[in-house]
Amino acid sequence: MTCTLGLLEKAGKEVEAQLKPQLSGLFGGMIRGYLPQTWVFETEEGATSLHVEKDGRVTASSGALPSPDLTIRARHSALATALKERKRDSLPPGAISATPHTEKGRMAFQFFRSRLGV
Repeated sequence: MTCTLGLLEKAGKEVEAQLKPQLSGLFGGMIRGYLPQTWVFETEEGATSLHVEKDGRVTASSGALPSPDLTIRARHSALATALKERKRDSLPPGAISATPHTEKGRMAFQFFRSRLGV
């Protein structure tokens, strides 16, 4: 197992803490329209997934979950740096690529990418 799982677990807890309070009211209804959401992170060392439930609960797991909304591919070192530092500008251009598989995946990536550093 790589360090990616631990880094995604930590990032997931932070995203969950920011997301859950925003799920109520009119704006919350719009956010819930983009959930559930699954992202797969692939490196040369394997795949890890991050899943956000409709209630805002976030879980990280080893392996690639089926039917992801987004796939992020990177060298392990680049992904680890991004998840640790949470600064995209610390990476060379093109170090991480993102492929949205759904429109909600594309929109969520635009919103959450800076929170994950990718």
